[in-house]
Amino acid sequence: MENRGLTFLAPSQFIHHHLLWFLISAYAIAAVSPTAGLWIRNTTFGDVSIFQTKIHISLLLLLLATLMFNAGLGVKTSHLKSLAHKTQVLFAGLTANLIIPMIYIFGVTLVMRLWYEPDEAQHILVGLALVAAMPIAGASTAWAQNSNGNLALSLGLVLSSTVLSPIITPVALQVFGEMASEEYETVLQDLAAYGSGAFLGLWIVLPSMLGLGVRFALPEARLTAVMPFVKLINSVVLLLLNYANGSVSLPQAVADRDFDFLAVTLAITTGLCITAFASGYGLSRLFKVDHAERVSLMYGLGMNNNGTGLVLASLVLASYPRVMVPIIFYNLVQHLVAGSVHEVTGRNAAVPKPGGT
Repeated sequence: MENRGLTFLAPSQFIHHHLLWFLISAYAIAAVSPTAGLWIRNTTFGDVSIFQTKIHISLLLLLLATLMFNAGLGVKTSHLKSLAHKTQVLFAGLTANLIIPMIYIFGVTLVMRLWYEPDEAQHILVGLALVAAMPIAGASTAWAQNSNGNLALSLGLVLSSTVLSPIITPVALQVFGEMASEEYETVLQDLAAYGSGAFLGLWIVLPSMLGLGVRFALPEARLTAVMPFVKLINSVVLLLLNYANGSVSLPQAVADRDFDFLAVTLAITTGLCITAFASGYGLSRLFKVDHAERVSLMYGLGMNNNGTGLVLASLVLASYPRVMVPIIFYNLVQHLVAGSVHEVTGRNAAVPKPGGT
């Protein structure tokens, strides 16, 4: 088993260290060659009835569940014990993660009333709403770990937002619906209904909890041996999800040569991402926390689980492919901003303190 883990260690580390470039490549391929991505997106396995509830099963949803299972499997249970001492900061972080994007997006809706194409403005609003309504990304824990952040706080933010997502996500989408025009208010209400407790509970919370359960059940030595393989699978699944969902929206955007739409979408999503990261920094100053907790708050508030948002958009909003563009852009931008934060915090940590050695 140990040799098998070493076999997957090199490719797993290579993809992890170059993930941003792989993501960019996946979107570039989706823009020019979307056929395989559309096949992934359209592959379904029918419906099953569970407790008189009809559940639709597709390849996209299975890929999403795999991501969430691996996120739970990657949690180090030893780090969860110190969460009891972080409840105040944890609650403040979860609250800010919901409120700050709402304020930003409300401001965007007011400004975008001046945009010459109202439908494009609404596509951006719906895409941003999906980004903001999703739970915190599991990738934030990896960035926090790389930047010497407080991993217990990072894990607490991810797990809490994931467990609460069946409640928070539909409510957030309903609030964003009040900001939209009549047609797109209905769109967001449909998203809220589809992204209900049943959907998020089955495809987000349940796989995460199963992964965490397996983490508790298996010996640490065995988990250590298989984790390179798990991380490799996780990276491949993430790239497939982004390629499949990019195949829906990017070819049309490229064909239309609507570069002003792409530019304004990129600018707005970048603004949201920077605002979210900055809110984490501001919250850390408010609570006077140490450097490790500040780093974890910044990554936690700045990075969202856009894989879930892309899957939800592709299932419900097939007739609005441009809605996916803000989600795709945010997915790229959040890693760029995270990398910048990592560089800045690394340099600051390397600067000797006055009177230090």
